[in-house]
Amino acid sequence: MSAETTLLTALDNVVQRGSPDRRAEMLQRVTSLFVEGADRFNDEHVALFDDVISRLIVEIEAKARAELSVRLASIGNAPPEVVRRLALDENISVAGPVLQHSPCLNESDLLDVARSKGQAHLLAIANRETIAERVADVIVRRGDRDVVRSVAANPGARLSESGYSALVKKAETDGVLAETVCRREDLPPQLFRELVACATEIVQKRLLATAKPEAQVEIQHVLDQVSTEVQTDTKPRDYRAAKQSVAELERAGKLDEVALTAFAGQRRYEETVVSLSVLCKVAIEVLDRMMVSDRSDPLLILCKAAGFGWPTTRAIIQARPNSKGSSEQSLETALRNFERLGPATAQRVVRFWQTRHSAQTG
Repeated sequence: MSAETTLLTALDNVVQRGSPDRRAEMLQRVTSLFVEGADRFNDEHVALFDDVISRLIVEIEAKARAELSVRLASIGNAPPEVVRRLALDENISVAGPVLQHSPCLNESDLLDVARSKGQAHLLAIANRETIAERVADVIVRRGDRDVVRSVAANPGARLSESGYSALVKKAETDGVLAETVCRREDLPPQLFRELVACATEIVQKRLLATAKPEAQVEIQHVLDQVSTEVQTDTKPRDYRAAKQSVAELERAGKLDEVALTAFAGQRRYEETVVSLSVLCKVAIEVLDRMMVSDRSDPLLILCKAAGFGWPTTRAIIQARPNSKGSSEQSLETALRNFERLGPATAQRVVRFWQTRHSAQTG
């Protein structure tokens, strides 16, 4: 490494007394020397280049730093401290190449950038080949529309359950994002159901038109079993007496989960529905359709959103007409689904039902 050593030992003059142009010229020479021999340099050699280049880039123009970033971005053993400094550069033309491509940036490096820099830096990270859960979660939380859409479309991005919940929340008001998220193979099933159920009719149609055949089946299943269930016409019931009984309990301050469980346990259908309507702030006609549905999923969502426990939820399921969903096997399945369902997820679906019903009747 005699030629390299000769060049490197001559750098002190440039570092200490050289003009910005002279430093930039020397940076190009040193960078070329490193790039050409990177595959044969050991850790000691890389550390030497790291020290020299770090000192050379202190006072050079952004254009030269950007060129350096491009040249080092794809090199697996690039000087690590130099790469980190480039990644933290405020100028995205400098930071972008290494943020998007460099394998030398670890999870901690990327988290530092994701938590402190702007949207352009987040977008560069969102387009990396792979993104760890913690990094992707921060990007979803802090990112604007373009950033979030990019990370959702990146199959190499891994998100935690809370990260996915945040992504689904943003997708409720972004049809393009909703379509992208629904196509992710690692989207948790319950969040998939929530997103499809809450999507606009236009988005639902696009999902059905563009999804893979197996995904189309699942999307249609969700629409049929969750979204459509609360719209099915049923024979109207007379709730006048039940409304009076429940109103008396409410005035006495005794309308609570205990009273609801008692009504359900006694199979007092009308009082159960009216109590649910008051406690959950969901229209009686919507609840009536849920109760006569062949599926218990909407009731599980409703009870989880209200904070009811499983004994109450079970009693409500068993109070349905003809004891639908009351077999031991059905109840065991319902319990597993109820335990997996997150309160925040359930509350968002219920808010969607409330808003849609108000729009339809308003």
